[in-house]
Amino acid sequence: MFNLIPSGSVTSASGFLAGAVHAGIKSEDELDLAILCSEVPCKAAGVFTTSQIKSAPVILSQKHIAKGRAQAIVVNSGCANACMGGQGLADALGMANLAAAKLGLSPEDILVASTGIIGVPLPMDKIRTGIPKIKPTRGGGHDFCRSIMTTDTRPKEMAVQVDSKGTKFTIGGVAKGIGMIHPNLATMLCFIATDAVVSADFLPAALQKAVDCSFNMVSIDGDTSPNDCAFLLANGLAGNEPIDFDNGGDFQEALTAVCTHLAKSMARDGEGATKLIEVTVEGAEDPVWARQAARTIASSPLVKAAIHGNDPNWGRIVAALGRSGARVREDRLDVYLNDVCVMKQGCPTPFIKAEMISALSNSDNVFIRLCLHLGDGQATAWGCDLSEEYVRINSRYTT
Repeated sequence: MFNLIPSGSVTSASGFLAGAVHAGIKSEDELDLAILCSEVPCKAAGVFTTSQIKSAPVILSQKHIAKGRAQAIVVNSGCANACMGGQGLADALGMANLAAAKLGLSPEDILVASTGIIGVPLPMDKIRTGIPKIKPTRGGGHDFCRSIMTTDTRPKEMAVQVDSKGTKFTIGGVAKGIGMIHPNLATMLCFIATDAVVSADFLPAALQKAVDCSFNMVSIDGDTSPNDCAFLLANGLAGNEPIDFDNGGDFQEALTAVCTHLAKSMARDGEGATKLIEVTVEGAEDPVWARQAARTIASSPLVKAAIHGNDPNWGRIVAALGRSGARVREDRLDVYLNDVCVMKQGCPTPFIKAEMISALSNSDNVFIRLCLHLGDGQATAWGCDLSEEYVRINSRYTT
C-alpha cells in the first residue's frame, strides 16, 4: 500500500539532497546544472539507451554503476555531450571529478547525465564555475527537476510513501523528455531515490521491470537518443527489513507506479502535443505480442495525426496492428475508440461520426482498446498526437 506525497519529489526520501544553478549552458536564464546526492552511500541501479551510439555520460555512468553503488548524480541540460569522441569522455569524467570534489566523494561514486544538443562541446568553463555554486538541500528536488528540462513545458516529478509490513519507506522520482521518445527508452532522463533497504540483486531487477512497463511503453515520435538513462539510488535510511525477491511486491508496485506516472507525464507533454493517447491491447496470445502491438499503434504517425485532427479513422489503428508482428485473427478482433465499439469480430459497427468527432475534440485523453480474443496477453502503451507544432519545434531546434 502506498500514498501519494503532495508536492513530492526526488528528495522526499530521507537523506537525499539536491540543488541546481544557472551555469549558462542554456542561453536562457534557466537552471541547467544540478546535483542529487545522498548523505550516505547507496546501492545503485541503472537502465541505459539501447542505441549503439552512446553519449560520453552514458558510457561513464555504465562503468561507475557496474559495481552496484553510487552516492550522487551530476547532470546538465542544454548540451548532450554526445558524439564528441575522446573529448566528450574527458569532459564527462571532468564533471564527475568536480562533483566529487564538491561533495567529498570518490569520482567512482558519481553518476553523470547530460541532455541537449548532440555534437556540441560541453562548456567546461561554465561547468567548472557552476558546480561549486550548487547548494544541495532537502527542499532542492523541485529545482533539480526543472534544471533537467529541455523542451519540456512542465516539471515531471512524483513521490510516494509505502507502508509495508509495519515499516514505511519513500520512493521519489523526476524525469524529463518530450521529444525523441520511443520504446526502449528515449531522449529521457529519469532519477529515482528511495530510503528503503533493498538487496543488491533485487534493485536492478525491480528497476528493469518498472521501466519495461512504463518508459519502454511510451512513444512520441519514433526516435531514440544516445543519452537515455534511468538511475535508482537506495540509501537504506528507512531501516526496514531488507527487500528482496521474496518480499518485494510492495516496493515493486510503488516503484512501477512512480515510473508509470512519470512516463505518462512525458507523453502528455510531448512536443506540440494536445492529447494523451493510451493504447491497451487485450487477449493477445502472449504478453510480448501485446506489448509489440500496443507500442506499434501508439507510435504510428498516421494514428497520431488522425487523433490530432479528431478524425475517427479507426482503419489506421487496425492497419498499425496488422503490421505490428503480433498474431491477429481479423474475425475475432474488436476495436474501441474512447469506449465506442468501431469494429466487432472484424466487421465495422455503426456509430455517429459527428458525435465521435465532437467527443474527440473535447477530450485531452484518447483511449484506444483492442481485444484480440486469442489468449491472456495484455499491455498498455502511451503516446500523443502529432501536430504542426511538433514540426515547428524540431525544424528550429538548433537555429
